[in-house]
Amino acid sequence: MRILHTMLRVGDLQRSIDFYTKVLGMKLLRTSDNPEYKYTLAFVGYGNNPDHAELELTYNYGVDSYELGTAYGHIAISTENIVEACNAARANGGNVTREPGPVKGGTTVIAFITDPDGYKVELIERSFTGTGGGLNN
Repeated sequence: MRILHTMLRVGDLQRSIDFYTKVLGMKLLRTSDNPEYKYTLAFVGYGNNPDHAELELTYNYGVDSYELGTAYGHIAISTENIVEACNAARANGGNVTREPGPVKGGTTVIAFITDPDGYKVELIERSFTGTGGGLNN
């Protein structure tokens, strides 16, 4: 397993892209707009997955600010077999709060586990050989 990205909800996507690219020197790696579900994603980082973790900036249509406590989204971890990973988590006392299945508006298979403090950890199924998961391999 490895960390893939960290997601932050942002109130102004371009302002955030400018900050991470101009102030922190990251690259805008890719964007994805999903009008049906009313959100836009921008991925920034110093390199692409799987060699580098990325930051996912999520803009939800019509939301221009968040309380600090809701700005945190999740940590993402890749796994070759999401069902086995969820079963192992359960066997070790983990709380699987979203069963494996495709992400809304896409085909990538994800699941969520909630840690003891309530923080979300997303599991994303993908092959470490670059042949699965529906991410940009």
